[in-house]
Amino acid sequence: MRIVMKFGGTSVKDGSSILHCAKLVKRYANDNEVVVVVSAMAGVTDSLSNIAEKCCVERAHGQIKLFIADMMKRHYEAVEIAVKNDEIKNKVYSTLSNLFDELEKVLLGISYLGELTNRSRDYILSFGERLLAPIFSACLISLGVNSLALTGGDAGIITDRNFGRAKPLPKSYQLIRNRIEPLIKINRIVPVVTGFIGITEDGIITTLGRGGSDLTATLIASAIDADEVWLWKEVDGIMTADPKIVPNARVIPQISYQEAMELSHFGAKILHPKALDPVIKKRIPVRIKNTFNPDAEGTVICEATKSKGDIVKALSLIEKVAIVNVSGAGFDFADIMAKVFRRLANAKVNVIMVAQSSSELNLSIVIERSDLPKALEVLEDLNDENVKIDKIDDVAVVSAVGAGMSGTPGVAGRIFSALGRNGINVIMISQSCSEYNVSFAVKRDEGRKAVKVIHDEFKLGG
Repeated sequence: MRIVMKFGGTSVKDGSSILHCAKLVKRYANDNEVVVVVSAMAGVTDSLSNIAEKCCVERAHGQIKLFIADMMKRHYEAVEIAVKNDEIKNKVYSTLSNLFDELEKVLLGISYLGELTNRSRDYILSFGERLLAPIFSACLISLGVNSLALTGGDAGIITDRNFGRAKPLPKSYQLIRNRIEPLIKINRIVPVVTGFIGITEDGIITTLGRGGSDLTATLIASAIDADEVWLWKEVDGIMTADPKIVPNARVIPQISYQEAMELSHFGAKILHPKALDPVIKKRIPVRIKNTFNPDAEGTVICEATKSKGDIVKALSLIEKVAIVNVSGAGFDFADIMAKVFRRLANAKVNVIMVAQSSSELNLSIVIERSDLPKALEVLEDLNDENVKIDKIDDVAVVSAVGAGMSGTPGVAGRIFSALGRNGINVIMISQSCSEYNVSFAVKRDEGRKAVKVIHDEFKLGG
């Protein structure tokens, strides 16, 4: 088999975890062609983002020194535990030392300039994965597995210049195939590729958005015609709901691409929202497996799922969202809609959900709360006596997803009746034409209660 394995930040959080993951790779690499994709250590990307912001607003030279020292300590300790061979250990120390020198210079430059652009932020955030990949590769080598660390750019991932949410270009597929296939097929090398990052056509580092390592893995899998993608997480698979909200949530053995995409778009953190796009056309299954319980079956995401009579299969919740409401009367509804969405798109505002009424102009748009100031700014000049722009910033969105909902009468009625019986007021409703999901907005402090109510209504618990 040809397998692309991706390990998330929690899976590689320290030296012991890296060693554990490398042993998992070795377990399968003897009889299969394996490509590894790695995230940064847990918390590192957030730390990089925080120090970059501090450098932008203040002369943080002393903080930079402390930050670099702390990062060096964490990564060098990981090397001590994960890499047993002294010669290999010294080589990876040298690689890390050069990267830390580079990172320190970049942070000092930001501090002197007092300016942090999207391009420079991407460059800084890339160091998390760039530091981890050489450690993981060195660990494999010390275990007797032939390996090579590659950045996303080295692997052939070429993107547009939308820094922070870069999109891989179509030419990436052939480049990846040309660079990765000889390594795994001819040289029997296990490449360890940095997730989350790529480069522009002129060589500038970009990032694919938070959680983008999943997309890196599926992009590579599609390019090399892998048999499967294994996304190693810290959970046993995709669950009927977040177990932190619903303790009796259970693992879903099999789920369709469409269902998984709906869940990820509406807040389920198990998967990057765009991660399945590259594998759908080639029908490559994606397995969610638990790094710390590797023998568990996990969840298989594939083209079709075995029907077991499930109507609602899973629930997701997004808590950090807001609603922008555009209302008025007496003018061209389509024209106003076009202006609103064009401006939001140009401002890179991520639209999560939309509902509208045409009896009078009333357009409700759910966006990430962090995008709210930007959205209100670009829509400000539409706000006059005919059009009113207002906001609701204390909302949560719940989404009920399941292929079994399609063609089943009364599903929405059951959902909203259950919410009504429990005193939960629905602010906004949206349903896809596929009938694979029903999504609605409630007050933020009622979001978790709504998830529990619907989970009980459809008896999704184990």
